[in-house]
Amino acid sequence: YTSLKREMRNLSEECSLEPVTVSMAYVYFEKLVLQGKLNKQNRKLCAGACVLLAAKISSDLRKHEVKHLIDKLEERFRFNRRDLIGFEFTVLVALELALYLPENQVLPHYRRLTQQS
Repeated sequence: YTSLKREMRNLSEECSLEPVTVSMAYVYFEKLVLQGKLNKQNRKLCAGACVLLAAKISSDLRKHEVKHLIDKLEERFRFNRRDLIGFEFTVLVALELALYLPENQVLPHYRRLTQQS
């Protein structure tokens, strides 16, 4: 899953998302992995939905920025935007709607990301 996380980070940087947003997406993604929700068919959709949810909740995105992000996700992970939008809800349910994360879950990723850049 490391390569997927790298893709998530690169895409987030291209879309000028903050490191904290990427960190949140990583936490969502890892929670799905730990729940055993990921498989070969859905892992890219999972990664995309995690980035999208994190961006929506942690960034002050305008409508066109969300659209741009979805375009980028679609292009990078090669899936259909309709599938992504549908999967966003699946991920939301799997995360039990808990999108606001405690700092101690986000911080380790955030530190790593800010040291890398």
